[in-house]
Amino acid sequence: MPFNSIFSWIIKKRIHQIDLFKKYPVEVQSDVLTALIDRAKDTEWGKKYGYQHIKTYSDFSKTVPLTDYATLEPYVERLLKNEQNLTWNSEIKWFAKSSGTSTGKSKFLPVSRESLEDCHYKGGKDLLSLYYNQIPDRKLYKGKHLILGGSAEINYLTSDSYFGDLSAIILKNMPWWAELRRTPSREIALMSEWEEKIEKLARSTIDQDIYILAGVPSWTLVLCNRVLEITGKKNLREVWPNLELFMHGGVNFEPYREQFQRMIPFPNMNYVETYNASEGFFGIQDDFKLNELLLMLDYGVFFEFIPMNDFAGLESKM
Repeated sequence: MPFNSIFSWIIKKRIHQIDLFKKYPVEVQSDVLTALIDRAKDTEWGKKYGYQHIKTYSDFSKTVPLTDYATLEPYVERLLKNEQNLTWNSEIKWFAKSSGTSTGKSKFLPVSRESLEDCHYKGGKDLLSLYYNQIPDRKLYKGKHLILGGSAEINYLTSDSYFGDLSAIILKNMPWWAELRRTPSREIALMSEWEEKIEKLARSTIDQDIYILAGVPSWTLVLCNRVLEITGKKNLREVWPNLELFMHGGVNFEPYREQFQRMIPFPNMNYVETYNASEGFFGIQDDFKLNELLLMLDYGVFFEFIPMNDFAGLESKM
């Protein structure tokens, strides 16, 4: 199957698009804002703030107030009861349950089909595109991609409405090109009991040909240590000889880097950071030589930047 050749062709096309938004960031973000306003103009929220009259960012900033979750929560509660067309014009069936770091209680964040396809999955595809661009002639799709998600239990609100950790939502709706090489089985990936999950995950993958690891560093480290314990091997390449990439995010990688390098003591092992959250996929490390992320500007997310002096005043009111 010439999948790697096809994927390489797709990658080259996507790299051209990424180069364009790096060259014209303001124009690309302006197009994103226009598209979002147009999609939401006939929703309850869009009508409330006169989206049909918004033509520029200046119009938007003057018309739509800075909003926190508390302001949006009444809309979310109605969405949870299956009301539709409130803040977005496509059907909302999924809700990502966040830890609620700002308010101290869990939040339910609506996840649209567009958010999954045009943001989260696009981010995963772009990560591989940027990787291939820096290290050509890779054949990552010859092997398996071991993806370690978070607490992956799916909960039912109604017979056709669900909430859970973002990783569970992503897994449940995984596109074919990602599902093609993903491991472990969905049954194991969706387990909520972590110790049992790690054990089954380790034992089910030690004989597979793993090329990619993906996950939060802390839990991936636990998994990798268990794999070494079970196999009695000194390093992960003795278990997975073709392992070459760890895609990580969620926390600062530096406290874990040395431990991973001890487990995989080879200079051709690569590490790529991402910034993915329930609200969206925001950034990817596009240059291995630099500890910085490229802000992804064409994912259907419009970014507003507030001076820190202004933010300090706004934070006290939230």
